[in-house]
Amino acid sequence: MTVYAVALVLVAAAVCLLRRRRPAWYWLTFGVTLAVVRVLVRYRSVMDACGLTVPPARWRLALARATNRPIPEPRSPRILRMRPTRTGLVLRLKLRPGQDAFDVAAASDRLRHSFPMYGVASREVRSGVVELRMTGYDVLKRVQMPTETDPRPMRVPVALRQDGSVHYRDYRAIPHALTLGATESGKSVYQRNLVAGLAPMDVALVGIDCKQGVELYPLARRFSALADDADTAAELLDALVSRMEGVYQLIRSQQRITSDVPDAEIAADIWDLPDELRPVPVVVLVDEVAELALYASKDEEKRRDRIITALVRLAQLGRAAGIYLEICGQRFGSELGKGITMLRAQLTGRTAHRVNDETSANMAFGDIAPDAVLAAIQIPAEMRGLAIAGDSSGGWHRIRAPHTSLRQAVNICNRYADRTPALPELAAFRPVLSASAAPVSLAKASSATA
Repeated sequence: MTVYAVALVLVAAAVCLLRRRRPAWYWLTFGVTLAVVRVLVRYRSVMDACGLTVPPARWRLALARATNRPIPEPRSPRILRMRPTRTGLVLRLKLRPGQDAFDVAAASDRLRHSFPMYGVASREVRSGVVELRMTGYDVLKRVQMPTETDPRPMRVPVALRQDGSVHYRDYRAIPHALTLGATESGKSVYQRNLVAGLAPMDVALVGIDCKQGVELYPLARRFSALADDADTAAELLDALVSRMEGVYQLIRSQQRITSDVPDAEIAADIWDLPDELRPVPVVVLVDEVAELALYASKDEEKRRDRIITALVRLAQLGRAAGIYLEICGQRFGSELGKGITMLRAQLTGRTAHRVNDETSANMAFGDIAPDAVLAAIQIPAEMRGLAIAGDSSGGWHRIRAPHTSLRQAVNICNRYADRTPALPELAAFRPVLSASAAPVSLAKASSATA
């Protein structure tokens, strides 16, 4: 008997240690079974306590009175399916007549405490069917992306959401995006994950890094064009506008709008063109947009207006030509000058890491998802990489990108360097890689200092 007691104590201690140190392992071994039992045993009482039940139908009440039986209990939403996942449980519920998906969403926090789970999120699958995604532990504390994701052309898995699902950056659905965040908030890691996800795809990467290229130039083998100062950026953006106009001429010549061609084959963007004629899509990454918008002289002001005008034109017209913008910055408000608000209105996707003030969060979500503003300003400083992602639909999620070092991103870009397309319009901006370039520049700097 003593042996069994000692063994039981050791197992309990191991379970507690596993839950504390390795929550994902604990969930897969013990947590999922306990959670399923809790949900099945407590389901009716929890739904009743959370106000998610409806009175029995009148015919059931009449039948109970006629047969002198007890009055039926209130009815809860019916469980259509319960599916365990690597991070929690997924319940699909069939709502009763008179219930609404908003009722379930409003009770999510009460369901989290009642079952008890780390988080509960709901979404409407179709009319009358709601899906509850329950997470058993904090999946954003130590991000582990699933081994199998669902990448598609121009769709990149970049982060993990709080409900355990994968957050994708889909350029076909959301062409242009804005990423905000203070220093040391995780913007660079998010950008590295984005570049690493795009590297294996048939896409041209164009970078503008006015911090002398310290962020993007290490990844230069996978970039078709790079600019490390505002003057070069202005010329590069003008070349992109010229490319956009050329692509539109190609689409116009291949629209096939004659009466003998079905409407479904009429071309309106590059994705409607045949594979052999389709231009390679281009993703433009701007590392610090404020460096392009600030000026200190009349000449710099003219250059600034030229840059912002080109960015606005690309944001308004670039989608059909396969040109997508990914703009990053610490702030992105009207204080950057005219044209900035117009540019921000075209950036559908919004991602905000930790910001220093509420005004910065309002720049990202004030016009599309006011509820996300409070969530953005509550990100703690020690949670680097944690961000709020939203779009113009008003929905938002907490996400966190897995930590990717610069060396890992460089290795991925070097591995897929052969997939870097050569664009004739941007040939003058193709980064030139030389083994002796860095030592020579350092020698020049040291001699100048001496």
